[in-house]
Amino acid sequence: MSTAQHKIGSGFGADSTADDVLEGIGLGGKLAIVTGGYSGLGLETTRALTRAGAEVVVPARRPDSAREALAGLDGVEVDQLDLGDLDSVRAFAERFLDSGRTVDFMINNAGIMACPETRVGPGWEAQFATNHLGHYALVNRLWPAIEPGGARVVSVSSRGHHFSGIRWDDVHWQRGYDKWEAYGQAKTANVLFAVHLDRLGRGQGVRAFALHPGGILTPLQRHLPKAEMVERGWIDEQGNALNPEGFKSPQQGAATQVWAATSPQLEGLGGVYLEDCDIAEPAPEGERLGVRDWATDPEQAARLWALSAELTGVDAFAA
Repeated sequence: MSTAQHKIGSGFGADSTADDVLEGIGLGGKLAIVTGGYSGLGLETTRALTRAGAEVVVPARRPDSAREALAGLDGVEVDQLDLGDLDSVRAFAERFLDSGRTVDFMINNAGIMACPETRVGPGWEAQFATNHLGHYALVNRLWPAIEPGGARVVSVSSRGHHFSGIRWDDVHWQRGYDKWEAYGQAKTANVLFAVHLDRLGRGQGVRAFALHPGGILTPLQRHLPKAEMVERGWIDEQGNALNPEGFKSPQQGAATQVWAATSPQLEGLGGVYLEDCDIAEPAPEGERLGVRDWATDPEQAARLWALSAELTGVDAFAA
């Protein structure tokens, strides 16, 4: 089967920063929505976009913390959003749509990783619900503002998608729970979402991408015990970051999502998974590199879209 998952030779790489990929690109008059754009990679993404002239709306579960983190940045607006609460998603989308603005870049950056078993909403597993279903509902509710501008929709996935495909017989982990496999399923869902959204939206000029930002120590690791991070070789006993796996800085980690949202090199492309500021190759057998075929399968992408529409009651493309 042919695939679009092949490098295009962008000239950027793992060491590139968000400012590097934006060099020479002016974003004056453009509007971006960056979920979780006040912490970790999201904060660096917001900073880079505003430096290039964009207006950035930051939906935040903790608006006061977001305003404190973003203090001093021009062109930033903070609003309330809890991705694990579909009423909150609807309310944010309604407020934004009432403003009459259109979206140029939608960056689905917020997420949780490897948390203890947690249930949200009607008993949904929290990682699948927050990382995927919340963003699915948000994009569909914001579609009247996304479609007119021919926006790019960027989903921040992870190499963690290698841990698990979609567990079609038990997506909410009613039978046992594994925090890393649950994270993997949610990150696979992020990629499949981009695959199908791109198919649905490309006729209106909307293109979608998913990506692995790289390994970066950020507040995303807040649910991991210190001993587990020491065992994995991420930090030492004193909590200092180690670099055996090539951790990126937050500025480097933000680069691929900023490149996905803004780069003219991606004109005419979409529905692909990116890493290190380029299109990723298919995963070699037995290695956690590139993208797994279960995350780019168009049939599974369509099936996930239908399931997500059923669970959330939202589908901007329903007949």
